[in-house]
Amino acid sequence: MNQTTIAKPIKTNGVGLHTGVDVALKLKPAPANTGYVFVRTDLDNFEIPASVEYVSHCSYATTLMRRGVVLSTCEHLLSALRGSGIDNAFIELDNIEIPILDGSSEDWVELIAKAGTKKLEDPRRTLKVLKRVEVNEDGRKMSVEPADRFEIECVIDFKHPFIERQSFHFAMDNGSYGKQIASARTFGFTHEIEMLRKANLALGGSLDNAIVLTPDGMLNETPLRFDDEFVRHKILDIIGDVALIGMPLQGKIIAEKSGHAVHAALMSKLLKTEDAWKIV
Repeated sequence: MNQTTIAKPIKTNGVGLHTGVDVALKLKPAPANTGYVFVRTDLDNFEIPASVEYVSHCSYATTLMRRGVVLSTCEHLLSALRGSGIDNAFIELDNIEIPILDGSSEDWVELIAKAGTKKLEDPRRTLKVLKRVEVNEDGRKMSVEPADRFEIECVIDFKHPFIERQSFHFAMDNGSYGKQIASARTFGFTHEIEMLRKANLALGGSLDNAIVLTPDGMLNETPLRFDDEFVRHKILDIIGDVALIGMPLQGKIIAEKSGHAVHAALMSKLLKTEDAWKIV
């Protein structure tokens, strides 16, 4: 298996979910062993590699920061790149936040498919998990253990009639990401919106890019894309956050009521536990 990049540059634009700013974004081919690198074209092409070491905070989205320069809400695009089998790409953007598009990774997957895949000369490197590592933060649990492939078992539990307890088992096989995960949208609750807006978050959120849940239903008129769209979106987020280790992962992740901060904590702990993995 050789490394890949996209075959040609491709661009899109949209609004940032939390900042509400307009963003123009371009995906560009990158050489082998580059990984994913964000390039802020509005700041003299300042580069922020998509790496666990640059995670700054993770409340409602994963935010990276390098030398004071911030890049927000990167998980859906990283998830689409990893799910599409792309190992290397430059991601140029002219603002602080990745566009949210429709709140899922579906548009990103289509964009990547339109750009095409190019095989590179160098062999693909994979981080193979050798022993179990886990984190537990106030009942938010997540672990990774050895497995023959990359898979995720995820459970979520929300006191809401549309969600309650949902579980899903995902294995990254040929095409499974596009069929099972990519179109699952992000979601939020009406009772959170006022609090988020006061914190200058969710300023770009709308029914076009999120499922908005009322206490007993939802505001969106379009139906759910899956009965268990909520747990599938959580898996989409996990794949995006796990992409921050810089290469594909061979191992099984088990997540219960996890969130971005827990995902980052597990990846950081895994990398620091040097006898828990090897690069193959």
